[in-house]
Amino acid sequence: MIAKRTLTRISSFIAVFLFTLILFAFAAPCEGCFSIVVGKNASVDGYVIVAHNEDDPPPQIVNHHKIPRKQHSAGEKVQLINGGQLDHVEQTWAYIWSEMPGMLFSDSYINEWGVCVTSDNCPSREDKPEISDGGIGYMLRRLVAERAKSAREGVLLAARLVERFGYIDSGRTYIMCDPDEGWLFCVVNGKHWLAQRVGDNEVAMVANTFTVHRVDLSDRDNFLASDDIIKYAVSRGWYNPQQDGPFDFANVYANPRSASDISNFGRQWSGLQYVTARPFPLGPNLPFSVVPRRKLSVADIMQILRHDYDAKQLQSSSLTENTDKSLCAICRGTTQTSFVVQLRRNIPLDIGIVYWTCLAPPRTSFYIPFHFGISDFPAGFSSKSRRPLDDLYQTSISSAFQADPLRAFWTFFNFYNKLRGASDNRIGRVKARAEIIEKNALALQKPLEETACRLYKKDKITAMKILSNYSNGIYLSCIEAMDSVLSGQ
Repeated sequence: MIAKRTLTRISSFIAVFLFTLILFAFAAPCEGCFSIVVGKNASVDGYVIVAHNEDDPPPQIVNHHKIPRKQHSAGEKVQLINGGQLDHVEQTWAYIWSEMPGMLFSDSYINEWGVCVTSDNCPSREDKPEISDGGIGYMLRRLVAERAKSAREGVLLAARLVERFGYIDSGRTYIMCDPDEGWLFCVVNGKHWLAQRVGDNEVAMVANTFTVHRVDLSDRDNFLASDDIIKYAVSRGWYNPQQDGPFDFANVYANPRSASDISNFGRQWSGLQYVTARPFPLGPNLPFSVVPRRKLSVADIMQILRHDYDAKQLQSSSLTENTDKSLCAICRGTTQTSFVVQLRRNIPLDIGIVYWTCLAPPRTSFYIPFHFGISDFPAGFSSKSRRPLDDLYQTSISSAFQADPLRAFWTFFNFYNKLRGASDNRIGRVKARAEIIEKNALALQKPLEETACRLYKKDKITAMKILSNYSNGIYLSCIEAMDSVLSGQ
């Protein structure tokens, strides 16, 4: 257990931190991933919200970095993993990077313009992909984060890269969002892709199978695609316009096993149950997006990401006694990190972009806010950029609990490991503590940001220091809460 002296220091820090806030406020391949896009008019913020659970089997580690803008010399090349190259641009944008070392398709990014990129594995039926110069995979999202100033620009950039090199994995849906637009970019092994924009007043959810169905390729405001997306499907015998009717991208291109897997459409269904005005029957034919019954907040999205098999939303006539309810759970034991991103541009983006991140499955963890303008994450949020060996992983999460602010990922996963199989009462205590911390963070957010905005033009460093202290204080509150739960206080 953490020493009482350390707890005292943490408590003292929090008290000083809150007092400082008051002064400033009044003086100046993944399996099980899940994504949410909230259109700007469906959000209480009036701007797009994007959220994601990143699921991967252990051993893993998640690092967080803030990468600054970079200048690149003429002739400098971007090297792709399998040998391909392309020219660097003169300047790349700053970005937040959620890194999972050793994983090709698990990182997420938010850049200085509010372009957010994350993804869900969505296997396709393609078995004869066209690949050039080794293809592209890992670097696709990084290049979007480095170069795109809008989600649409990111989609078009990704499309050019896929058509030039060919995509090396079976299939994937990239979620590309900015403050005004959210896009689902569906890429198929090889050089075929299709993207649909989420309606401004709608919410879309993705769970490891393609969700784009009927498309209108003449409507370029809402649909973009490779030129031969339909012609190629016809040539492969996947689609017959006379027999099959209107083109349905998911039905034509998705791997049939993934599309019919209840662990995929069941999780999408679970998420939609939280927001839809009318319930849908459990099944694979779910809508691409829905109009929510009310506008959604950050707290609403966190609730969805925490959804497990005990949640009340699963009480439905669609579920029989023989249904394995765990297959419909969005939060799972393999959830390595989870996040909700507010993308607001009515205030400076350094303040308007807020990355609420959670290490370990959110069912037994805490969301901590970080504003884009911070210089970096707390020291404990990054470690070696190397996937841990299984022995190190097991030792780190199984050892006696030590609430160590300098080892964020290990502390949160050690805590999760101690609660596996815990009673409902104990899990309830964790959820209650998380709810208190997150409610306090949300309550402080508005006055804190108003103060930071007033200072920003004349003293950006001080403004961002306030926001950094806010994040650090919440982080230490989470550390203290974990120790308190395990010590029975």
